[in-house]
Amino acid sequence: MKGQCFIMTSCFLISFLLSASSARLQVYIVYIGEHSGGKMSSEIEDDHHSYLQLAKNISKLEAKASLVYSYKNIINGFSAWLTPHEAAMLSEMEEVVSVFKSRPRKYSLQTTRSWDFVNLLEREQHLNGTKEEEEGLFLQKANGGEDVIVGVLDSGVWPESQSFIDEGMGPVPPSWKGTCELGDDFEASNCNRKIIGARYYLKGYEAYYGPLNNTQDYRSPRDKDGHGTHTASTIGGRRVPGISLMGGFANGTATGGAPLARLAIYKVCWQIPGQPKVEGSTCFDEDMLAAFDDAIADGVDVLSISIVPFSLVPYEKDGIAIGALHAVKRNVVVVCSAGNNGPGPSTVRNVAPWILTVGASSIDRVFSSPVLLGNGQKIEGQTVTPFKLDKMYPLVYAGNSEIPGTTTKEKTGLCLHGTLSPALVEGKIVVCLSGYTFNVEKGLEVKRAGGIGFVLQNPMNGIGISVDDHVLPGTAVFSNDSVTILDYIRASNCPTAMLIPPETVLGSRPAPFMAAFSSMGPNGLQPNILKPDITAPGLNILAAWSEASSPTKLPEDDRVVKYNIDSGTSMSCPHVAAAAALIKAIHPDWSSAAIRSALMTTAGTNNNVYAPITDARENPATPFHYGSGHFQPAKAVDPGLVYDATYNDYLAFLCNTNATKSDPSFQCPERIPSPSDLNYPSLAIAGLQGTVTVNRTVTNVGSTRSVYTSTFVPPAGYSVEISPLVLEFSYAGEKKSFTVTVKTESGSTGNDYSFGWYMWSDGTHRVRSPIVVSSA
Repeated sequence: MKGQCFIMTSCFLISFLLSASSARLQVYIVYIGEHSGGKMSSEIEDDHHSYLQLAKNISKLEAKASLVYSYKNIINGFSAWLTPHEAAMLSEMEEVVSVFKSRPRKYSLQTTRSWDFVNLLEREQHLNGTKEEEEGLFLQKANGGEDVIVGVLDSGVWPESQSFIDEGMGPVPPSWKGTCELGDDFEASNCNRKIIGARYYLKGYEAYYGPLNNTQDYRSPRDKDGHGTHTASTIGGRRVPGISLMGGFANGTATGGAPLARLAIYKVCWQIPGQPKVEGSTCFDEDMLAAFDDAIADGVDVLSISIVPFSLVPYEKDGIAIGALHAVKRNVVVVCSAGNNGPGPSTVRNVAPWILTVGASSIDRVFSSPVLLGNGQKIEGQTVTPFKLDKMYPLVYAGNSEIPGTTTKEKTGLCLHGTLSPALVEGKIVVCLSGYTFNVEKGLEVKRAGGIGFVLQNPMNGIGISVDDHVLPGTAVFSNDSVTILDYIRASNCPTAMLIPPETVLGSRPAPFMAAFSSMGPNGLQPNILKPDITAPGLNILAAWSEASSPTKLPEDDRVVKYNIDSGTSMSCPHVAAAAALIKAIHPDWSSAAIRSALMTTAGTNNNVYAPITDARENPATPFHYGSGHFQPAKAVDPGLVYDATYNDYLAFLCNTNATKSDPSFQCPERIPSPSDLNYPSLAIAGLQGTVTVNRTVTNVGSTRSVYTSTFVPPAGYSVEISPLVLEFSYAGEKKSFTVTVKTESGSTGNDYSFGWYMWSDGTHRVRSPIVVSSA
């Protein structure tokens, strides 16, 4: 009967939509704010129907048909089929915070080394010289995060992975109120004491694309992509020895950062119809808001969200920002990806100050696979493609090996689908330029044309390459090295090359450096809040994978892997979420802002050669790359001081927007505070003319009695004064306020941003904050 009811409701909805198609119906999210309390779920949904009846002048039955979601737990609002006129009518209602059109978000795309590298880097920095910073004692103190629940909004999970076994774990925490939702190939037994809950959200996706193609994805929390499994295991995967990618790459013990943390899976991302998985998945605001609403009510402590929007929108029209605001009110730490659109300026996404936004950097591991040219030159390359080529092969450039008429001047040499001539490529190694398609698709085209292998041009020079497990022998070289190879081809009558099989190399230096793809500041929505906040490993990270997805995600690739290497801020985000879970386990009474502050103010800015972190081109990186620096989890457990902030502080920050209507009990102060005055662990001032003084308050979370002294390095072209210069604390939990005055000096850099820092130290703790200033 349940299935029949669903079919009847769906048919009625389709009929309703067809009858009104001329009215340009689209799905909109109507955000009302918080629930006032005291109402049952059915009463809340009736309220939402009433809004629709008023806007549409229709019956209650028709209102039910047009409703997509009714958010009834924590978030008050709904999503529904509306015309632009109806949406405008609802937006004029006094109690409505915002009305915005549904839009898909595309996500970008633990590891056997990244957590070892994080701990090694901390020890090399000689932070305190205490044993408390050792990985084992840190995890032991946090009990592996066992009582902490981390919610993962992503593409689902492959529950059979060894990373998700629950052997030896205790009972599910009594704070858990969630459920294990069943569906295609997902049974109650797929949840356990590790994966304690799983849900999926499809209504927004199906409203946009139509019914899910069950051959493309599972109508259940099961992951057919790999991305969600990868992020979940990076957070809380158990320790699994002897793990590697095909061919033995990255061999070691796979582990998440919080190996005993509980995982709650919220599948909100789905494959785009008619497109291969390699093109990415899509996630809708209305589905994500429903997941937020459930996750908060379910009792999660941390939310990890490796999803970024296409563009910046106001906070009150951003589904992730809205959901995160309601989460932090309940002290849920929300960690999000910064985005993979670097290295251009103002490409960072997820910029709300109540979110911990994570950039991506490298670890000290490379997969070396050089190219040996016929003239004896050896060109460094990197790959995780297993192969054995033990001789020289003819070497050709793709631009000289194309089928006439299949390319243009702009697209020649790119190894695009259907462009290579088998007569010119068969049995040869092909040099492919970067651009227009995914790297793995270029290898597929070389294989189609009969090539024996290929050399891929990395988009830029530098020290970082995102490696792939290609469908044929292939390695990636830096842009300037590809020029060397092309010059050799032009100068030789019979160019040849050999691809040297790859090997895993540990201890590479310098590391970390910023990944070239990592999105950068300044914050394009509110430049007086520095984003990203922090960086963590996101380049070539090994983690668990869906066995329904090949390592390349290409439909032509039928290989199955249990673990895969992937790159992106999607990979760095769960590293920080795991660290937040461990801190939450040790300090369950800390607010989400305090945990965010602890991670930021203890972050490091040096690499493993004791020099400042660089970008991928080996130029000095700035806070626009890494925020406060590279995360140091063991250090963050004892930060000394924290910059705390409350839900009301964020509402005060939002007083220039409609978003404060989300809580009618809050009244904006007569003097609306400057965004720079938010009690944030970093300091950004945009458009400075003359002098500005900002306020900060720190809370003592260290020793009962302590004295902190300030030091600072002002940004070039500006002076900095801190008052008072010394803060004395008498007890734990005591708060002290101070001011930072920044003044434009003669010869300031004008439109350019300048960077400095200030720090409080008691001789043991170093509480460091970056300063970013411009006069533009």
